[in-house]
Amino acid sequence: MAALILPSDWIKNWDKSGKNEFFQFFQGLAGKPSSHEFVKDLQTALYELCWHVIQGNLKVDVAVSLLADVMELRDDMPSILADVFCILDIETGCLEEKHKRDHFTQLVGACLICVPDGMLKERLDPETLESLGLIKQAQQFNQKIVKIKTKLFYKQQKFNLLREENEGYAKLIAELGQDLIGNLTSHLVLENIKSLIGCFNLDPNRVLDIILEVYECRSEHDEFFIPLIKSYMCEHQTLCHMLGFKFKFHQEPNGETPSSLYHIAAALLQHNLIALEDLYVHLLPLDSSIVEEHKREILEAKQIARKLTMVLVPSEKTEDKEKEKEKEEEKNEKPPDNQKLGLLEALLRIGDWQHAQSIMDQMPAFYATSHKAIAIALCQLLHLIVEPLYRRAAVPKGAKGGLMTPLRNKQALRPAESFDDLSRGVFTMLCYLGPHLSHDPILFAKVVRLGKSFMKEYQNESRQDTKDKMDSLLSCFLSTADQVLLPSLSLMECNACMSEELWGFFKLFPYQHRYRLYGQWKNETYGNHPLLVKIKAQTVDRAKYIMKRLTKENVKPSGRQIGKLSHSNPTILFDYILSQIQWYDNLISPVVDSLKYLTSLNYDVLAYCIIEALANPEKEKMKHDDTTISSWLQSLASLCGAVFRKYPIELAGLLQYVTNQLKAGKSFDLLILKEVVQKMAGIEITDEMTVEQLEAMTGGEQLKAEGGYFGQIRNTKKSSQRLKDALLDHELALPLCLLMAQQRNGVVFSEGGEKHLKLVGKLYDQCHDTLVQFGGFLASNLSTEDYIKRVPSVDVLCNQFHTPHDAAFFLSRPMYAHQILSKYDELKKAEKGSRQQQKVHKYIAACEQIMAPVHEAVVSLHLPRVWDDLRPQFYATFWSLTMYDLAVPHNAYDREVNKLKIQIKAIDENTEMPLNKKKKEKERCTALQDKLQEEEKKQLEHVQRVLHRLKLEKDNWLLAKSTKNETITKFLQLCIFPRCVFSAIDAVYCARFVELVHQQKTPNFCTLLCYDRVFSDIIYTVASCTENESRRYGRFLCCMLETVTRWHSDRAIYEKECGNYPGFLTIFRASGFDGGNKADQLDYENFRHVVHKWHYKLTKASVHCLETGEYTHIRNILIVLTKILPWYPKVLNLGQALECRVHKICQEEKEKRPDLYALAMGYSGQLKGRKVHMVPENEFHHKEQPVRSATSGTLQNGPGNTGKPAAAATAGKAEEGAVEDSDKSKDKSQVAQKTASKNSTAANKVSSSNGSSTPNSTKGSKEKEDKEKTTKEKKEKKDKNPGSTPEAKAGGKDKQKEEKPTDSKEKTPKADKDKRKDDKKEEKSKIDGKSAEKEWSKERDVSNDSKTKEGSKVEKNAGAGSMKSLVPRSEGVESERAEQKRRKLDTHSSPSHSSAVKDNLNDFKDSASKHHPNHSTVLPKSKEKDDEKKESDKSRDRSKEREKKEDRKDRKRDYSNSDREMSQEAKRRKDENGMSSSKHSKSASPSESPHSNDKDNSKRSKSTSKDKSDLAKPEKTSGGKKESRHDKEKSEKKRDSTGAKEEKKHHKHR
Repeated sequence: MAALILPSDWIKNWDKSGKNEFFQFFQGLAGKPSSHEFVKDLQTALYELCWHVIQGNLKVDVAVSLLADVMELRDDMPSILADVFCILDIETGCLEEKHKRDHFTQLVGACLICVPDGMLKERLDPETLESLGLIKQAQQFNQKIVKIKTKLFYKQQKFNLLREENEGYAKLIAELGQDLIGNLTSHLVLENIKSLIGCFNLDPNRVLDIILEVYECRSEHDEFFIPLIKSYMCEHQTLCHMLGFKFKFHQEPNGETPSSLYHIAAALLQHNLIALEDLYVHLLPLDSSIVEEHKREILEAKQIARKLTMVLVPSEKTEDKEKEKEKEEEKNEKPPDNQKLGLLEALLRIGDWQHAQSIMDQMPAFYATSHKAIAIALCQLLHLIVEPLYRRAAVPKGAKGGLMTPLRNKQALRPAESFDDLSRGVFTMLCYLGPHLSHDPILFAKVVRLGKSFMKEYQNESRQDTKDKMDSLLSCFLSTADQVLLPSLSLMECNACMSEELWGFFKLFPYQHRYRLYGQWKNETYGNHPLLVKIKAQTVDRAKYIMKRLTKENVKPSGRQIGKLSHSNPTILFDYILSQIQWYDNLISPVVDSLKYLTSLNYDVLAYCIIEALANPEKEKMKHDDTTISSWLQSLASLCGAVFRKYPIELAGLLQYVTNQLKAGKSFDLLILKEVVQKMAGIEITDEMTVEQLEAMTGGEQLKAEGGYFGQIRNTKKSSQRLKDALLDHELALPLCLLMAQQRNGVVFSEGGEKHLKLVGKLYDQCHDTLVQFGGFLASNLSTEDYIKRVPSVDVLCNQFHTPHDAAFFLSRPMYAHQILSKYDELKKAEKGSRQQQKVHKYIAACEQIMAPVHEAVVSLHLPRVWDDLRPQFYATFWSLTMYDLAVPHNAYDREVNKLKIQIKAIDENTEMPLNKKKKEKERCTALQDKLQEEEKKQLEHVQRVLHRLKLEKDNWLLAKSTKNETITKFLQLCIFPRCVFSAIDAVYCARFVELVHQQKTPNFCTLLCYDRVFSDIIYTVASCTENESRRYGRFLCCMLETVTRWHSDRAIYEKECGNYPGFLTIFRASGFDGGNKADQLDYENFRHVVHKWHYKLTKASVHCLETGEYTHIRNILIVLTKILPWYPKVLNLGQALECRVHKICQEEKEKRPDLYALAMGYSGQLKGRKVHMVPENEFHHKEQPVRSATSGTLQNGPGNTGKPAAAATAGKAEEGAVEDSDKSKDKSQVAQKTASKNSTAANKVSSSNGSSTPNSTKGSKEKEDKEKTTKEKKEKKDKNPGSTPEAKAGGKDKQKEEKPTDSKEKTPKADKDKRKDDKKEEKSKIDGKSAEKEWSKERDVSNDSKTKEGSKVEKNAGAGSMKSLVPRSEGVESERAEQKRRKLDTHSSPSHSSAVKDNLNDFKDSASKHHPNHSTVLPKSKEKDDEKKESDKSRDRSKEREKKEDRKDRKRDYSNSDREMSQEAKRRKDENGMSSSKHSKSASPSESPHSNDKDNSKRSKSTSKDKSDLAKPEKTSGGKKESRHDKEKSEKKRDSTGAKEEKKHHKHR
């Protein structure tokens, strides 16, 4: 023994103190509880005491007396002592010392009084017992033990087989099988069973087996048998082995395990009488075989799917069918029983979810529930759990439903009373169930309704803390929807009710959650389950079958089939349909019509599928040529518009997608928005509108709907309301507008990159058109409050959101109109019954109140110097008005009303139409008619109010602190050009606004400059437009040309609309307008010259664009030319030049660029059709020159020569030889003469072009009266002697010569000064005189067949012309100085403005000089040189004469015709020339001597030579009205200066 408890001192001093201490020690040990440790201490103490005795340290009797005392301390003390004796017996038996063994024997013998004999017999060896005398012989004792053990353990005394003890077992079965109703309990039965076992020696294990058998037969009596077994059995393993043996018995190949066995196993598991791990090993099949089976099923499903998608030959199809039959037959053979699934089903039926879950976890996912019995059992369990909550919260009104009896099993899961209880196990069970909830549609509906009820509670919950707790439940419901509800719907066969029920739940989620669910359903769910893999393949196969047969004719039956298929598997079906539509766009219409049998959920899924198809990253949104948007995207966009209009689908997701794409800088998908707005709201955006449509678009909403669009758009009220609600609910209206406005300007930079310019232009147009369309939709559909609440002010839009100004005003415009009208109504209500005049004042007051903040806001949009010329009020007025405000389209209203009248008449005449339908249609037409008439009346009143307001405002519009030119520049730059390309209606508006400003007689507004700047050079404008912008720009030019052509067509119209208007003043500086000074107005004939110049400029620009070879230039100019075709070209030679160049384009582009070829061919055909309306140049504007001059040749050749200036064109090609050289010199001299003649009518224009030089000093009233008298006298003389013949004309002019000196004598002092100046420059004038002689001699030689009489007439006429065209020197010099100063200033300030001014003014001179060539009288001093030249001219001319005989004949006819025209024109000219000569020709005394003529000529030649040098510049830099880049300006300036130098050198050489 390791540790000694008794000290050796006690033994030594035994008698004294040892005995007492030992006894006390024992008493202490005996008093403690009988735990293992204390018993061990007692045993140790007794062992040590006995060991001292054996060793002889203590006497036997002393020890026995102490042990006798100790035995009384505890009851179990004899047993403890017997154990000690047993150990000592073994130990002493092994010792060699005999005395120790003797001492032990003595001790035990002495202790027989303390320890019973029986105990010693049990524990001591037989030899020891024999020595003690307790037994006689040890050997006999051993034999007896063997016999007893054999009898106990090997001799049968319990009966195991029923036949061995049939009575006992019969009584046992009777006992267990008795009626269990009443007071009979398991305890009483157990007592009886024990009695039977004892009485009949029944085997207890066999009894237990029989109890299980009876329980299996009476499995409904769980309450009885479970306590019975619990109290009967002793070990769990025994019961488990018995059950395992029973299960193994049924594992034969065709064996079937009874459900009752599964039930008792499940019940015993539930009550923890056996462990699942122990029983599971007895069940078949093995887990490994289950996993293999699952994999095999997945492979089979995939093979089936693959076969369905493969294209098979008929022979292969038959082989496959045979194989499938064989497989089906194999499957029909009964599979071995799956005991694990049977047990699982039993567990679920009794509600033991814990053990059921652990079995399911051992198997692959959804393997267990893929067996219908398991799925139904689990569904049944779920029914029982959710029933109370469903009854409380989710039963719809009016629904009864059958009540379900709850499980009587107390161990089962408790039913759910609240939504929180669902998280205890319901969601987990549903997840294990997965897609197999489809087996129980009723449970499906219950779960959906519970979800719906929960979502309503969740949405109504106001407290945030409660809502946070509910978030976990929300995520559980979402997971259930994803993993259970949607997959289950796929396995349900076309259950439309379930689809609608599910939509009732899903619509409570935001679209982001729903789309996430649809995405999972479509892309992941179908791959997770073998059944769903098959279903997917079958759905695609069926969809292919339907789509192959879908046509317009069978929409209804095909639609039903599509609907049927879509109820279960919408994602797969729509995915296939959309893929087909992307390939075949002709399917769109039948598909849209066939979708009417879909459920609400399916429509929502369709929206998701469309968005997913649009966002497909694998698809390119451009075609391979990178110039056009892909057709698949166009098809999808078209489908979007049609589907969303026709069916009630939520738009938020689609709109948000477009917004997100815009945020990412991608504008391709704006095509979708464009289509949706067009279809849903009926707002079309097209630049191909007819004039009638455009006119209708300027009216009210009703007129727009009836006559403004291509398609008759009806019933858009509901769809447009849906679109509006979607935009407002999700706050997307303004963001979309702003993003589109920003993206429009960013397209070139963010999306341009390396893309083709054509595509970039298309994207820009798409962005812009969609913005216009979308803005129009918002303006017409949003209420005033909604619009004002969402759209910020203009300055915020421009400065904070960086919206371009045109877009900002476009968005704000409806807001201002709304505000003004509401304010006006408010003021009207304040004073009822007021007169019309008061109404107008109230309207103006309303405008002032609303627009005053706008006037302040716009100031921040531009630099301060802008407002020096334009007032903010004018700027805001221009941008805030529309065509609706300026004019009433009476024709459009009348047209639509007449259409309705015809419709009513047709309805009356239609005999086939039923009466009630007739009545309805007539009522509709009449109501529409009344609406249109009411709308027209309303608009008329509105326009009158607006015009009255403008009349009052106009005086403060233009300040013109610098010049009218600068004012016009800013007006065009900031107002007209940005807006005229914004939309087709805005293009018309801009033209009409210019006309309105002119008609209002707005101070400081020069109409002439404005039109001149618009027409002078359109190259840069056209080149910088996109395709649609060029259409709008063309429409703008067309309207401008329409106005100009109207004025050009008739003198009376011109005099009425322009004659006395400040816009046609030829003084270009800012000044007050007094309509009295007729000389400052542009007269009708000169206006016609100017119009011709504009036509020429347009031709030059057009030809230039056509000859560049650039795609954009050619396309845009062809579009513009097509648009302005009604009014241009009007002049035959210009039309021919265009026709020639367009024909060339047709030939060049036929193979290279088909779209340009198509445009050119279209224009060419239309141009030929218009040829009959073209007129010769002399009919378009009056030409005084009888002989066909070289100028007309230059006009014709000019446009063909890449749009170079006329002078440059004639000086161009050196290879044409010496003849051309003489023609060039002749042209230049003619230009000089023409310019001089023009100066008589346009001197004021030149001198005051920049507003810096003063006009002619005005005459006194006396001088005016004198002039009037002289003109009247001349008229009277002409009336008495009409100068029909050329002689009479010449005579009349001679008289004029005689009368003129009287006027000029009064002005001699100034004339003397001029003569001194002229004397200094006489040499130059001689040179010019010579050039004039050359020209005259050449013309004389050409017309040598004419009579000398006719020559003298021409001479006289030329002389008269020179009389008319004299320019005062002083004014000419002043104007030149002012021009030079202005050039210097302009080069520092704004090149675009300076070049434009020069261009405008010099072009006036140019046009007049081209069409008024005056033949100056032959000078005697230069006759000798003239004769020398004649010879050389004749030799050249003779070679040409033969080729030009017919031309000469024509010229002769022209001479006679022109003479007649001149005789009629002379009367009018006389009057005009009388005034102009008396007013402008202060120093023009008609001297008879050749010397005086020479002086006059020198004046003319000097002025024209300077004018010519100026003329070279504007021809080249006419593009300056558009602000070009800096480097272009430099190159233009260089060209101007070099051109002018060359001209001067050329003059000197001559």
